[in-house]
Amino acid sequence: MMKYLIALFMTSLISASNLIAQEPVLLYPGAIPGSKPTPVDYKEIAEEGKDGILRVSKVSQPTLSVFLPAKEKANGTAVIICPGGGYGILAIGHEGYDVARKFNEIGVAAFVLKYRLPNDAIMLDKSFGPLQDAQQAILVLRQNAEKWNINPAKIGVMGFSAGGHLAGSLTVHYGDVKIENAGQQSLRPDFSILIYPVISFRESPHTGSAKNLAGPNLTEAQKDYFSNEKYVDAKTPPTFLIHANDDKTVPVENSIVFNRALVKAGVSSEMHLYQNGGHGFGLNNKTTADQWFDRLINWMKSNQFL
Repeated sequence: MMKYLIALFMTSLISASNLIAQEPVLLYPGAIPGSKPTPVDYKEIAEEGKDGILRVSKVSQPTLSVFLPAKEKANGTAVIICPGGGYGILAIGHEGYDVARKFNEIGVAAFVLKYRLPNDAIMLDKSFGPLQDAQQAILVLRQNAEKWNINPAKIGVMGFSAGGHLAGSLTVHYGDVKIENAGQQSLRPDFSILIYPVISFRESPHTGSAKNLAGPNLTEAQKDYFSNEKYVDAKTPPTFLIHANDDKTVPVENSIVFNRALVKAGVSSEMHLYQNGGHGFGLNNKTTADQWFDRLINWMKSNQFL
């Protein structure tokens, strides 16, 4: 009996260790595209607020935090997770690391993207910095698929709030390559998961995200480019959306217009709208007993991503 209990304890320790992120991987092996020399006093800040939310700001060195599932659970699917924060901070705990661990439980490898936050002090064109990082992230995953035991044809992108805008931008602008890609590797995600996302800079926009990304005086061309619903076509990846009808920060119309564009283009999509929940609830919408992650699992299974 004692041997059994010891073996069980050791197994639980090994399983737990597999849910801990490896050392963050630098996104770029060399120079960061579109960057300026980082000022000496420009330092990354990570702070946990009284609300328990871990916020990271002033990101100038983008990384991937790698969360790999236990080998016996791994199914080859991978997800790049883009935390939200209005392009001003990254809510990297409950919209990043917590979600990555949840994916590991179902055998999915998860990669939390700590993308650069737009700032003229460190970028030549701050509006494209985050998109460059998202494109680089999927390139890195496909280049290292064998190393991380993932299927290069089952790599998705996920984003929350402004991270949803970034994930949505990669979803529709994967062909507008803004990084060095000598091997012409496909940067198209195989699926997209958008949680209370900012979608449009035209219809019901989140003005804070727009201002932080492109400045206070967006051109008409910028408003169009970053209104992701305008670029959906038949090649857009299958997409899963979650939103709450009472979201006062990012209006639910953002998800609705994107889903409408997906349906019009004949792209497989699924959207769940909750009566309540507000904004920024992460994995747990406390207003309902329903768990949206369970809905996501069902969708991934029906589309053969699990």
